[in-house]
Amino acid sequence: MATLPTPSTWNPTRTAAIVAGAATLAATALVLLVVGSIVAAAGFLAIGVIAGACVIAWRLLAPAPVAAPRAIDWEFTRAVAQASGDAVAITDRAGRLVCANDAYEALFAGFPTPPGLPLAGEGVAELGNAGRIAWRDGNGEVRGLRIGAHRLTAHIARAGDEGDMLVWRFAILHQHDVAASTETLICGATGDRLGGAGVMAALIGPDGRVRAANRVLSQRAIGGDGGLEGRDFARLLITDSRGLVRFEREGLDGTPLRVLRIPFIDAEDAPVLVALLDDEDTAPAIGASASAHVRSLVSLMPFGMALVDREGRFLQMNDAFIRAASVDSRSPPLYPGDLVVREDKAAVADAIRRFATGATHSSDMAVRLKDHPDEPVALTIAGARGLGDAAVLLSLKDNSEESRLKREVAQATKMQAVGQLAGGVAHDFNNILTAIIGHCDLMMMRHSPGDSDYDDIQQIRTNSNRAAGLTRQLLAFSRQQTLRPQTLQLPDVVAEVSNLLKRLMGETVRLDVTHGRGLGAVRADPGQLEQVVVNLAVNARDAMVSHNPRAQGTLTIQTKAVTAAEVRAMASDILPVADYTALVVSDTGGGIPPDILPKIFEPFFTTKEVGKGTGLGLSTVYGIVKQSGGWIFADSKPGQGATFTMYLPVHAAGTATRAPAASRPAAKPVEVWGTGTILLVEDEDMVRAVAERALTRQGYTVMTAENGEVALDLLTRNGRPDLLISDVVMPTMDGPTMVRHARERYPDLPIIFMSGYAEEQLRKSIDLDHVAFLPKPFSVQQLAEAARDVLAGR
Repeated sequence: MATLPTPSTWNPTRTAAIVAGAATLAATALVLLVVGSIVAAAGFLAIGVIAGACVIAWRLLAPAPVAAPRAIDWEFTRAVAQASGDAVAITDRAGRLVCANDAYEALFAGFPTPPGLPLAGEGVAELGNAGRIAWRDGNGEVRGLRIGAHRLTAHIARAGDEGDMLVWRFAILHQHDVAASTETLICGATGDRLGGAGVMAALIGPDGRVRAANRVLSQRAIGGDGGLEGRDFARLLITDSRGLVRFEREGLDGTPLRVLRIPFIDAEDAPVLVALLDDEDTAPAIGASASAHVRSLVSLMPFGMALVDREGRFLQMNDAFIRAASVDSRSPPLYPGDLVVREDKAAVADAIRRFATGATHSSDMAVRLKDHPDEPVALTIAGARGLGDAAVLLSLKDNSEESRLKREVAQATKMQAVGQLAGGVAHDFNNILTAIIGHCDLMMMRHSPGDSDYDDIQQIRTNSNRAAGLTRQLLAFSRQQTLRPQTLQLPDVVAEVSNLLKRLMGETVRLDVTHGRGLGAVRADPGQLEQVVVNLAVNARDAMVSHNPRAQGTLTIQTKAVTAAEVRAMASDILPVADYTALVVSDTGGGIPPDILPKIFEPFFTTKEVGKGTGLGLSTVYGIVKQSGGWIFADSKPGQGATFTMYLPVHAAGTATRAPAASRPAAKPVEVWGTGTILLVEDEDMVRAVAERALTRQGYTVMTAENGEVALDLLTRNGRPDLLISDVVMPTMDGPTMVRHARERYPDLPIIFMSGYAEEQLRKSIDLDHVAFLPKPFSVQQLAEAARDVLAGR
């Protein structure tokens, strides 16, 4: 029996051929019947066959009709897409964007073609992979995409009559504060209903402290309603030797508890929902049961803890351990050795193997993490028993804050050591300059201004005075200069130097000065504060000009009041909590690189070209501020300028102020001649020689001694001199000790102390009656004036 072709296999050409053949046979039979001639009938049949064959050949050779192209109504398609609240886009087989709605344009700031969208992280790769799956399977989906503050879910579907298009639909996940809602539910009627069902519930923050708890938990834990908020949750519980967990308040006789940890929010710092159930029928907690309890407690600990099995693999890490070890929670390491640098892997593996096989004590070892190889951290390893699969307990301390404090202390120690070195260098240098300046003065007494050597001597003396200025800057950095503090207002100090600063800034830098309200008075040397402002301003100007010589820069000087509450909010480990008046100097230069920022206050450190700076500007600022009892901090980001903030403590009202020393008019050279005997004590031969010659030329009789013991011998042999001039710091016996012995014999003996150190630094040692101080370097004229004034009783 023949089977009919199905519609899917029907061929029009073959059907036509069958019908034509049947018709030809019927016509041939009719001709044979009418004519009665077999030859005529055969000829008719042949003609019919030939005609049928031609028709079939024409049908086979004729070109197939071309189907009309599909007409897609894109206006209708876009109207349908507009009806969706999601972002919708359509791409063709060539990957071209052919349609998108307004929500798509608003979400992606235009019409980028998927998967090339501005997504965060690996979003583009994930979206492209989902698109390939949609071409293959008809549908694709990817969750957790991020763009800005939005989280997206993308659905991709293949569409079209021939399946040659992709429809991309992006849905925004609207989140609400699940933690806040949970906190409200626990503290309200829902929490009471949980308590009625025997469930004690609490919301624990990432620091291990209670954010909310229902009333039944508060009653069991502390014996009252409320009061759990802010408490360390782990301290509310205790564990016995069998691993059973109980409330600390109820003691070891209390009902055992089952602790359930419910991480209902997927975020690093998300709170955790904890449920506690009475477990009165609990068998002795051994093996896996104890391990479950301990794991619950470990997860709640605010410090880093991890459990390791006997094979040395991680079983559990709590959130604090993950943060301290900088672990990627999406791909956690398998072994503890994976956390440390290669050199420490073997030591960590050996220690864990030793504790896993029997050691019961704990041990601390310093390791270096792969992400922070320069900062060793303390890893505590202890053996664990009766905890099921866990054999080793690891504890890792997050010491990033401690490391930062260590760096700051090391920097402060280094600055102090450099300051002491700078002070010592300045002292020795002042002795040398005293000799140079003194010899220049003696030579100038023998030459007149028209002499050929006079100008050379004057030039030597001028350069020596410049060097003396450098020593004063070193003393300022080492906080050993002599200050004359006054009670003053910072805006007055800034106003004094404003005109000077405008000239120093030039044409390309604009000066902007603002003053805050309610500024407290400070106690400092006004001249030294002016130097602080000028040095900071000049440094800022040079930074802006070097960053862009043609650009218009802005130097901002601001004064403001900083209260103790604001200082407390800063949470600074350096700045004490007090009321301050602050001076802020900021610029619009190129900023200070992070590797240079810790060094900027060191003496002789400069980033300027050779010959363009001494490197003492900021070190002088640092010394003046510190000696004034203040603090100074530098803050900078590359390309965003630098900001220097100086904090001076507000001066307490009613405290006596020190009046500035009255300036004394310079005496004429003819008035410094005198008579009498002077005992000169100086351990530096060159300084002693210059001072002796200078005083002798002024008419005095001079006896010299190289140390305190020789000076006392001279007093014993020669009797009382009219004046004693002595260095302060000397070997064998220093100046103050020698003067005390001399005063025992001659109580009214006038004294002049001279030193390369600052008077303030020596104040305690030279605190004697009727004592004058002459700082080095000094000139012949200054030495003569000091001797004349003391002998005259001034």
